[in-house]
Amino acid sequence: MRKPLVAGNWKMNGSLDSINTLLGGIKEGLGNVSEAELAVCPPAIYIQHVASSLKGTNVALGAQDVNDKPAGAHTGEHSVSMLKDFGCKYVILGHSERRTLYGETDDFTARKFIAAREAGLVPILCVGELLEEREQGITEQVVARQLDAIIDLEGAGALGAAVVAYEPVWAIGTGKTATPDQAQEVHAFIRGMVAKEDAEVAAGLRILYGGSVKGSNAAELFQMTDIDGGLIGGASLDATEFLAIGQACNS
Repeated sequence: MRKPLVAGNWKMNGSLDSINTLLGGIKEGLGNVSEAELAVCPPAIYIQHVASSLKGTNVALGAQDVNDKPAGAHTGEHSVSMLKDFGCKYVILGHSERRTLYGETDDFTARKFIAAREAGLVPILCVGELLEEREQGITEQVVARQLDAIIDLEGAGALGAAVVAYEPVWAIGTGKTATPDQAQEVHAFIRGMVAKEDAEVAAGLRILYGGSVKGSNAAELFQMTDIDGGLIGGASLDATEFLAIGQACNS
C-alpha cells in the first residue's frame, strides 16, 4: 500500500512572519489529515527555522534543490550533508523551473539524484512536458527521456528510494490543471515504464501530480489509480488550502 504524500514547494516565497503564520495553521489542523504524509520544502535560508518549528510534529522537511558535489567552490550552493544537518528528509530535483530557467540538464539532475540518494535523502524527481511538447504528442517521449537519465545510470532500482512527481509545465502556476484522466494516463505510463525494469519497485513507487492542485480539485485527482498525492506550489502557501489537499487523501 503506497502512503500518499502531499509536499509543499514554497519556491522563492515567504518571510519569518508569513512562515510562522503558515506553520501555525498547518500544525493546528494536522489532526484532520489522517492518511497522507505531509512535507514542506521552504527556501534554503529558512530551512533551519522551519526545522525548529516543526520539531515534535509528523510534518517532514524537504529542500527545493541540492548540488551534486559534497563540498567545494560552488558559491551560492548547498550540499546533501548540509541538508541532513537540519533534518531534511526530501529534496526536490529536476523541477521545470530549474530545467527551463537555469538550464539544468537531465544528466545534471541525475547526478544530483545520485548524490541525494546515496546520502540518504529521498529525491522527489520532477518530470513533465512543455505545452508545445504536449501539442506535438510527445509527452511520453519527454517523460521517458527524463526518467531514463536516472535508469541508465543506476537502474530502476534507484527509484525504490525516491518519489516521482509528474508536473506538466503548462499547468504549473497557470491555473490550468490536467484533467484527472490526462494526469492518470501519464502516471500509468511512468509506472509501466518502471515496471518493465523492476515490477516490485514500480508497485511501491509514489508518483505525485503537480500543476495547480487545489483543495477543490485534489480529491478528484487523487482518486486516480496511479496518483499518490501531490507536489503543491501556490496552494501550499495557504494553511487551509494545503490541509484541504492533505484531507483529500483521507479514505
